[in-house]
Amino acid sequence: MPEPSAPPTTRPGAAPASSVRHDAEVPGPTARRAGSAAAVLFIACAAQFMVILDVSIVNVALPSMRAELHLSGAGQQWIVNAYTLGFAGLLLGGRMADLVGTKRAFLTGLAAFTAASLAGGLADSGALLIAARAVQGVGGAVLAPATLTLIMTTFTEPAARTRAMGAWSAVMAAGGAAGAVVGGVLTEYAGWRWVLFVNVPIGVALLAAALAFVPSGTAGRGGLRRLDLPGAVSVTAGLTALVYGIISTETHGWGSPAVWVPLTAGALLLLAFLAVESRVAHPLVPLRILRRRSLATANLVVTGLGAASFAMWFLLSLYFQQLLGYSAVTAGLCFLPGSLSIIAGAQLATRLVPRTGPRPLLFTGMVISTVGFVWLSGIGADGSYVTDVLAPFVLATFGTGLAMMPATVAATSGTDRAEAGLASGLVNTSRQVGGALGLALLATVASHVTASHLAAHPGDLQSALASGYGRALLIAAVFTACAALMALAVPGTTRKSTT
Repeated sequence: MPEPSAPPTTRPGAAPASSVRHDAEVPGPTARRAGSAAAVLFIACAAQFMVILDVSIVNVALPSMRAELHLSGAGQQWIVNAYTLGFAGLLLGGRMADLVGTKRAFLTGLAAFTAASLAGGLADSGALLIAARAVQGVGGAVLAPATLTLIMTTFTEPAARTRAMGAWSAVMAAGGAAGAVVGGVLTEYAGWRWVLFVNVPIGVALLAAALAFVPSGTAGRGGLRRLDLPGAVSVTAGLTALVYGIISTETHGWGSPAVWVPLTAGALLLLAFLAVESRVAHPLVPLRILRRRSLATANLVVTGLGAASFAMWFLLSLYFQQLLGYSAVTAGLCFLPGSLSIIAGAQLATRLVPRTGPRPLLFTGMVISTVGFVWLSGIGADGSYVTDVLAPFVLATFGTGLAMMPATVAATSGTDRAEAGLASGLVNTSRQVGGALGLALLATVASHVTASHLAAHPGDLQSALASGYGRALLIAAVFTACAALMALAVPGTTRKSTT
């Protein structure tokens, strides 16, 4: 793999960005006139915070949503997974920033996200809420890679870029962790609908700020005509079918057509996706990019991390409210130490990665998380937050924070500017794919273990639930342990890109 280098900047006296024809955006005088780099960083980080916040903000509100909209247990999962699948499956979000321009992609994704948030808050049925969450995810899939591409094209000096990416990673970590806290407060005092309505004024304000401060840049030649819609449809449908099949095992056996038909269809659709990518002129994911060991292994690590962490937030939210009897706001506040722990891990990684490179931090972070998950799997029906949850929860989240920024650095190191959006989109997509599949699998494991325990001990629902949650968290530890082993394959030379 070639040594990564700082992206080129526009020469003094060159034509303005609007008249330059490249395959990707070229920062130049337009960026200087549009506003300061600090303003662009704030806008990018605020948008990323909102997108990631919505991954977890609904978790604490799920019992209220289930009660008002008469949802099943599987319906609860779909409120979370509809968002993550929309986010994960629409890989063309990363390509949109490269092909139609970062500003245009940013505004499009933000507008869709804001409108879907309003629709979700107004939903009067589970189906409408799940549909709105899916559109939110699609908007997030376009918006999230655009935020990172904004940072990469605005901060061209390596040290400044490292600091900016550190801020972006910390905000991303804080958004995922703070979602439960914010969701708990809003659910308790304003109602569950406000976990969606809260995005509307923020989205409108960011739209106005982006119009004023984000530079227009130059889109790649061909624009929307080069978007690989067949690839996007096949991968989205394939992942959705896989998750549907996994969730269906809660109520059907593995030999039931309700399980094996969607699983088979999902596998065939993903094979079709690979076939499409190998044949189209402008693939959504050029398969050659996956030959870059740094990008491929970093995304595998992020997939394992997402599988474990998404399920943890979901399961602990249910544990706090169903077994410990906490209110929504108390349950949300219980996640605050994890929020702070993730931020601490991300900030430490930002300081260390220029000296160590991403590989040692990825490995260490995943090992720490594994210890935390194994410890956390011992939660019981008669346990307490302080004795059974707090310490292992802080360990698991600290390891997550320590690994997230180095994973982004490793995945984007050595990437050409024309594929910056694609590389950053793959990082986000891997996390969401892992989260969707991990949540579907681990929630299903918890359900099966709970049912088996109840069959052996009728009436002992509390112990049955605790047993199910504990088994699922133990399997989450297997995911992070595998991620730790994969981190060892990340090339050590990627350190130079951050200095």
